[in-house]
Amino acid sequence: MSPGLLDEVFPPPVRARLEETADLLDPSVISEFDSPAAAAALSAAEVLLTGWGCPPVDAALLERAPALRAVIHAAGTVKTFLAPEAFDRGIAVSSAASANAVPVAEFTLAAIIMGAKRVFPLAGLYRERRTHRTGADLDRQHWLGTHGLRVGVVGASRIGRRVIELLRVLDAEVLLYDPYVSAAEAALLGVTPTDLDTLVATSDVVTVHAPDTPETRGIIDARRIGLMRPGTLLVNTARGPLVDTEALTGHLVSGRLDAVLDVTSPEPLPAGHPLWDLPNVFLTPHLAGAQGNEVGRLGALAVDELARYARGEPFGHPVHRADLGRIA
Repeated sequence: MSPGLLDEVFPPPVRARLEETADLLDPSVISEFDSPAAAAALSAAEVLLTGWGCPPVDAALLERAPALRAVIHAAGTVKTFLAPEAFDRGIAVSSAASANAVPVAEFTLAAIIMGAKRVFPLAGLYRERRTHRTGADLDRQHWLGTHGLRVGVVGASRIGRRVIELLRVLDAEVLLYDPYVSAAEAALLGVTPTDLDTLVATSDVVTVHAPDTPETRGIIDARRIGLMRPGTLLVNTARGPLVDTEALTGHLVSGRLDAVLDVTSPEPLPAGHPLWDLPNVFLTPHLAGAQGNEVGRLGALAVDELARYARGEPFGHPVHRADLGRIA
């Protein structure tokens, strides 16, 4: 983690708690992991605090850290930087993914509400025309609204479950597709379990919250996009490769569907891609996760985990090797 990221993820109050909990190495020493000073620090380090932008913790680095007993990630997924060999060595791993799920779910709820009310295309027309909306505008935009909305949630991940909780503020019916969730668990969540084809074909809003795995890549493919009814809103705050972007593009260009996409495949899209300029598509630069003061939540969770470790207690937010195939 670079010095700047350390200060961002661990703002002053959290940083003070962190300094009381453990002896901190100078982050500039280990920001690249390739200097003599870093080698000396790594050889004695018992815990690594990592975050967005950290260098890979791979098998070669693990060989240089014989005393390492724990990795605490003050961000979301560990799959992007942590080698599976860490688990083989018995290193305990924790992630702040549950803290990062909070702003993603909040962003998703906002996207569902704004998208269902057709805020994005109608705001564009309002800006262009400087006149009030017309009935013709509403017809063309397949007006939805939020009353009696049917929302299909793809994936009961941490974020998916929190989205389900937040949707209780709406008068909405929630469908869920997740092959790992039993009927009894779905009942506890207050959702109707269903197969994915039924979900995409009958929902007003389809919101994607599955991890990016070989099984889920392209799960919203051309056939399933074709099953969506005219006016369906697709929200993706998960991973771009879950949705066939090119198959989706034709339906968005025609105006048959609307979309709020915080992630795409590729990311970002090429400069000349048609999705940049469509009024019924709202693109954001992968910002649904923690931003600004929200990152303090990640730092606080990481410090809590470090305190647990120092007391000899198990992590409250552990990541196990078996989780790697099911997390983002």
